[in-house]
Amino acid sequence: MKNIFLCLFCCLMFPHWLFARDFKPALVIQGLKHDQSFNEQALVGAERFKKEFGVPYLEAQAMNDAQNLQALRSVSRRGATIVVAVGNTHAPWIARVAKEFPKVRYVLIDATAKGSAPNLRSILFREQEAAFLAGIAATLKSQSGKIGFIGGQEIPPVMAWGCGYIQGARYAKNSVQVIQNMVANTAVGFRDPARGAEIARSQFDRGVDVVFAAANLTTTGVLRQAYDSKKLAIGVDSNQNGLFPGYVLTSLLKRVDGVIYDVWKAEMMHEPWVAGVATFGLKENALDLAIDKHNSVVFDLPLQKRIQQAREKIIAGTIKVVDYRENYACPVK
Repeated sequence: MKNIFLCLFCCLMFPHWLFARDFKPALVIQGLKHDQSFNEQALVGAERFKKEFGVPYLEAQAMNDAQNLQALRSVSRRGATIVVAVGNTHAPWIARVAKEFPKVRYVLIDATAKGSAPNLRSILFREQEAAFLAGIAATLKSQSGKIGFIGGQEIPPVMAWGCGYIQGARYAKNSVQVIQNMVANTAVGFRDPARGAEIARSQFDRGVDVVFAAANLTTTGVLRQAYDSKKLAIGVDSNQNGLFPGYVLTSLLKRVDGVIYDVWKAEMMHEPWVAGVATFGLKENALDLAIDKHNSVVFDLPLQKRIQQAREKIIAGTIKVVDYRENYACPVK
């Protein structure tokens, strides 16, 4: 009888404990965990969930494309009930693994899976919306009329960042010049800070005075070069304003942390599962521009007002930002 009352007490005081009994989340990433960018943002969400609900999570880390399949299978065999795979590099494999483990649910973040399964969901972001705002900010802060974009690799999310950035720049000032470079034609472009710094220095030598880098770990090299060259840079994925205060104009926040937290919580609470593809943007608070004590001087109140006006118009549909992925082309150059 005492045990029955104890169980009832636990269920009343800690209702999530009851739901979590048959729940084991897992996170799969590729590359460095603490990259001060995309992967680290994912870890923030996972750790927040763990701390709040007291539920540990399984983890697998692939260091290259060849290890992705192994990482997905590894957490599935270890008893995961829901697996979140972060990044487009998992796209070729996750549908295959979902069919191998039909009782496990899989969520692919930042890409559409190559294949389908009833236990598979893909989550995309409308990166172009936040990038549009960054393009406005960069153009209004530029003294030279030249701004830059540096992408890690020519893949759809990066191209969406770049295309939105150019659209925002043209919206702010049609005559602005945008210089664009890709770091590499493979995923190594996302983890080469030295190469990022080299490209940024080249753009600054050509007259660029504000550069936006969508290149994960490589972005830190771009930010450092902006500091060394006394120019401005825009960070990506996580809040990087504090890395070089006064030289990071803003950071484009991609709320991977919130997505992971929400997905795991919904699964733990046995909310209805929806397969297929979902997209999130400004309206869902999945994207944002970071403003804090580290960049408030360069991202001043008049600029904040202009950005807020554009944000509201995008959410309302008054400003329509073209997604590069619709036709794999950008309407402006």
